[in-house]
Amino acid sequence: MLITIAEDSALLREGIAQLLVAEGHEIVDAVGSAGELIDAVSERQPQLVIVDVRMPPDFIDEGIRAALTIRSAWPQVAVMVLSQYVERRHATELLTGAGGVGYLLKDRVSDIAAFLDAIERVGGGGTAFDQEVIRQLLLAGPVDSPISRLTDREREVLTLMAQGHSNDSMRQELFVTQSAVEKHINSIFTKLDLPHGTTYNRRVLAILEFLRDS
Repeated sequence: MLITIAEDSALLREGIAQLLVAEGHEIVDAVGSAGELIDAVSERQPQLVIVDVRMPPDFIDEGIRAALTIRSAWPQVAVMVLSQYVERRHATELLTGAGGVGYLLKDRVSDIAAFLDAIERVGGGGTAFDQEVIRQLLLAGPVDSPISRLTDREREVLTLMAQGHSNDSMRQELFVTQSAVEKHINSIFTKLDLPHGTTYNRRVLAILEFLRDS
């Protein structure tokens, strides 16, 4: 996979690059600012961008705003955001397009297997959201919203869906049968009044509904 890394910490940037190269990926650019990231993507259009939220010059939200620009201008480029905290408003905006998006807290990078799995999922058009990101974004909806119709178990299933888990992976996480997972997913679609279409599109719509509710 062709990957561009945008991280102002040279040590972390180099560490991530070496890890990904060892796994067979190609780092086409490794930059230290949001402006450099936009220029790099414009020139090379990699398959995946890994970007920090806070970057020069102000270290506020330059990185995630650059990620949103990339999602708009080059929707075929997948985006993985890394952060030390949850930036709620922009994290919600990241999911307003198609798949190929992730948001991980930097502590997650220390779990190398999980990080590499998330990179593969996002690069393949799926989603990968850190559990803490999901907790902060998804678990505080108003009582009169469509989300309030969901049972606790259905909320668990939707949380796992947002993290990018497949039906089989959810079965293992929840210690239930495959048919039980499918039943919960269909119930979620019904309670959220989602139109019939491909399963993938309905999953994305369900996640968006949950994020809008946060």
